[in-house]
Amino acid sequence: MTTEPTLTERRSPWVVFTSPADPWLALETAALVQRNGLVLRQDGREMRDPASVFRTFARELSFLGYFGHNWDALVDILHDWHGPGHGNQDLATLIEHADDLLKSDFLGLFVSVLAQAAWNCNLRLDGDGELDEWRQRMARHFVFLLDHTAPVASRRRRPAAWTWRWRSRTAACSPP
Repeated sequence: MTTEPTLTERRSPWVVFTSPADPWLALETAALVQRNGLVLRQDGREMRDPASVFRTFARELSFLGYFGHNWDALVDILHDWHGPGHGNQDLATLIEHADDLLKSDFLGLFVSVLAQAAWNCNLRLDGDGELDEWRQRMARHFVFLLDHTAPVASRRRRPAAWTWRWRSRTAACSPP
């Protein structure tokens, strides 16, 4: 049984593709803020290649100077991020205007990295995938907002959304 995606709970899907007009988005972001969570917005039009993805995340999330500007470093810092005002709050990052990312050759890797970082936060895992007793679990999700591309319909309750899950260290589109 497939459940409705959520931004307020520590469960998959970790990464969702949908429209900014999707009523689900307004309901989930409002619920997250009401629970003292944060909603951060980034402009997907700035993410043309991996280097610009790293720069955009580093700038918008105020990463510390040790950020290595590569995919592994992005997983680590998103997992460990305690940026301004964050603390241990639940967090959703909305990547607005994400249509052009659908054509990028790095999209699969990008989604895998985001899913791995969310998996680690939501399940309180360390860098080796082991349970980290001293970390507080946080709901951490990513939403790609598509302005001009309709998400693929499926037989799920939410036919307008694409969802990606982190399973066995591979990102795969959730089954229809």
